[in-house]
Amino acid sequence: MGLGGGRRELLVSAAFTALLVASILLLPSLLLTGAGAGPKSWPFLSSLAASDGAAGEAPRYPVSFAYLISASSGDAGRAARLLAALYHPANSYLLHLDREAPAEEHRRLAELVSGRGVYATAGNVWIVGRPNLVTYRGPTMLTTTLHAVALLLRLRRRWDWFVNLSASDYPLVTQDDMMEAFAGLPRDLNFIQHTSHLGWKIKKRARPVILDTALYEDGRAELLRPENISTNLRRFPTAFKLYTGSAWTMLSRPFAEYVTMGWDNLPRTLLLYHANIISSPEFYFQTVACNSRRFRNATVNHDLHFIRWDNPPKQHPLYLTARDYRRMLLSGVPFARKFREGDPVLDRIDRDILRRRDPGQFAYGGWCSEGGAALCGNPQEPGREGAVKAGAGSRRLKALLRKALSPKNFRKQQCR
Repeated sequence: MGLGGGRRELLVSAAFTALLVASILLLPSLLLTGAGAGPKSWPFLSSLAASDGAAGEAPRYPVSFAYLISASSGDAGRAARLLAALYHPANSYLLHLDREAPAEEHRRLAELVSGRGVYATAGNVWIVGRPNLVTYRGPTMLTTTLHAVALLLRLRRRWDWFVNLSASDYPLVTQDDMMEAFAGLPRDLNFIQHTSHLGWKIKKRARPVILDTALYEDGRAELLRPENISTNLRRFPTAFKLYTGSAWTMLSRPFAEYVTMGWDNLPRTLLLYHANIISSPEFYFQTVACNSRRFRNATVNHDLHFIRWDNPPKQHPLYLTARDYRRMLLSGVPFARKFREGDPVLDRIDRDILRRRDPGQFAYGGWCSEGGAALCGNPQEPGREGAVKAGAGSRRLKALLRKALSPKNFRKQQCR
C-alpha cells in the first residue's frame, strides 16, 4: 500500500476507533429511562435505585446469572416470551430492543414486561430506555454487549455469570437446573468457543477494514467497505494472537469486570483493533481471554448452545424445528438457536422441559413449583426464597460440564 493509502487508513481507523471507545464510555446512554417512559410509568425500572446496596447481601441461591436479551425490529413478543421462560428472582435481566425498531414496538415491549407484577416485586428486570443503533456483524453489536455488561455491574446486584442471548434463542433447562449444575464450578470460568485456526476468516474478516455507520450517523446502520478493498487490507497482528469463535458466550463476573475496566490495557487495546473488523463479536472476547495470563487458563471451549448449520456453513444457522427436538435434548446444552417465532417446538419445550402449561406461567423451580402462576406472585415469600428444585435438565447439563472440564478435553482444547 502506498504512503497516501497508509495515511488514509490510519486516519480512518483513528477516527472510528475513537468513536467506538466513546460509545463504551458513554454509559449514561444506557440508563434505564426513556422519553415518556420513566420509572413512574414502568414500576420495574425503579429497581435501579433500590438495588444499590445489593452487592453486600448474603447469597440466598447457590449461583445467579445476568442475562442480556438482544432484540431487533419485530422481536418484542419473542423477547418477552424468552424473558418469561428464563425468569428467576435471583437473576438479573436486561432487554435491549434496537433503536431501528418503531416506537410502537418499544411501547409494546414495555407493556409486556411491566404487565408482569412479579418482575416489579423482585426488582430484577430492566429495559434499555435509550437503545443503541446496531449494525449486524459490525462493532456496534460488540459495544451494545459491553454496555450491558457495564450496566449490570453498575447495578451492584449479585450475579456470577453474564449470558448474552438473542430473541431467537430459547432455554433447554430451567434456571434451577442451571443453578444446581453451575453451583460446584469455579466462579472464574468463562464459556467461550474459540480457535486460532482462522482459515478463510483471515482474508474475509480479519484483514479487511470496515466502517460501521451506526457509530456516527443517527438512524443509519450498515457496514461500509472502502472502494479499494483489494489493497485496503491491514497486516496480520503480531503483538497478540487473534482468535475467533461463537458470538454467544457465558462470561464470569471477574472477566466481565476485566473487559469493562481493562486495568492492564489489553481489553482496551483489543477493542480499538476490533473497531474496524467484520463480525467483531466473533473475535473480541476470544482474543481477550486467550491473550490474558489470568483468564487463558480459565476458558472453556464451548458456547453452551445447540446450533445447526448447513454443510458447508452459510452466514446464518438453520432454523430449529420439532425434528431437532431429540438432538437438542441429548446435547445437554442449556440454550438453543435459532427458532422462528411461534414455532410449535417452543410449546413442546415449554411443556416437557420447562413445565410451563401456558405462556402465563414461569418455568418450574423452587420458588414457583406448584399451583400455577398465581403462587409465583411474591418471590420473597418465606419458604420459597432460596429453594432450588432441579430436574433432569440439571443431570444433562452436569454431564456436559463434566465432559468439557475433564482433563482430557479442558487443557487440550484451551486457547490453542
